[in-house]
Amino acid sequence: MRIKPDYNLESIYDINPLELKSKGIKGIFFDLDSTVMQSKTCKFTKRTLDFLNSLKKDFKIAIISNNHNKSYVDKVQKISPVKVYGNARKPDVKILKIACYEMGLEIKEVVMVGDRPLTDILAGKKVGMKTILVDSISKDAEGFLTRFVRFLERLTVKK
Repeated sequence: MRIKPDYNLESIYDINPLELKSKGIKGIFFDLDSTVMQSKTCKFTKRTLDFLNSLKKDFKIAIISNNHNKSYVDKVQKISPVKVYGNARKPDVKILKIACYEMGLEIKEVVMVGDRPLTDILAGKKVGMKTILVDSISKDAEGFLTRFVRFLERLTVKK
């Protein structure tokens, strides 16, 4: 299977809000671990918080995570400037649809941003959203095995 994200960027910070608005995007859903936060740290960087807060001026923002640890997701919600949905089971699309409904968004008005082609991007594609594939926010801190698995997974991406 080959997956083609609508955008393939190095980082979340490379997202162009003006371009998204010009395409009718009103909502941005981000994956959590390795996309907006170093995996399992429960800490946002100041840069990421500033970025999310700036996007909130023009977009409805949510974080959609596969993490099923309720206490972890609750901790993240307490420090997050946006709504966090846990246990999403991406590439399942149920939570994406729920988030759209709760935020008053149509599927076609949302872009899904994530670092994993076979979960984040596939879920967005399955439900009919635009998608943005980014590198891990903490790629320099990841071990060899994690980097190797990411490399293998990126082979599914059609450029």
